[in-house]
Amino acid sequence: MAFLKHIGKHGDRKVVVIFKQIPGDDHMCLCIYPDLLASHWHDTIMRVLESPVGQAAEEFADALNRNLLPDGRNILGALHAERMMKRVNTEQVLMTPTMNSNVKLVELNKILNEMKKGEDAVRKMAEIDGARGLVDPKQKRAAEAQYKSEQQAPKAQSGYTAAPTDGALDDKSLAANMLTQAVRMHNEATGMINEAARMRKEAEKMFPGVKMMDLPKMSPIPTVETETPAPKKRGRKPAVAHATQ
Repeated sequence: MAFLKHIGKHGDRKVVVIFKQIPGDDHMCLCIYPDLLASHWHDTIMRVLESPVGQAAEEFADALNRNLLPDGRNILGALHAERMMKRVNTEQVLMTPTMNSNVKLVELNKILNEMKKGEDAVRKMAEIDGARGLVDPKQKRAAEAQYKSEQQAPKAQSGYTAAPTDGALDDKSLAANMLTQAVRMHNEATGMINEAARMRKEAEKMFPGVKMMDLPKMSPIPTVETETPAPKKRGRKPAVAHATQ
């Protein structure tokens, strides 16, 4: 069974933990409810969570900060701007990395904090030993040899194509950028249309017969009315006067 970090429950709702602890407020965490998000948000965030980057991140916020939504916005910044993250007591969050295992977030934080303290202690002792010269000579010689080989090795070429030196992109690059933007805008428009249709069905399923006018403090979607030409009057054709000879 797959093991997934950052997944949990708050009551009967699924949550994704963005920050396991809020600095200065260690008993609180920041979560989102993925099932309440629009589909394009949900799918993008879950792809990041399931990716190697998401699973390797100590805090899921770090992975979100390195990825974008379909509309081009930074995911973490958008979640903050849209106020989609909620403060929750770590005592109330049950982490569920698999279907058959769970642990309270408050307990998980205690374990991780103790492990971090132990790692810091080991690192500091290593630094002290190194300062005293208590380093294995073989390890030191191996490190020096590796450093020299890295310095002498040719620098790897970057994987991107640089823009022309005059600072202007050529026609092919401009056309490629325009095509990329056009495809992105088309996908966003298609996604919004599909999402609107889904939300209408959900609204009708939740409360059959609901209308925009039933909502308080909201105006109906404006419509543009076009004037239709008045129907032509039917009647007999006017008589044509004939010239007398």
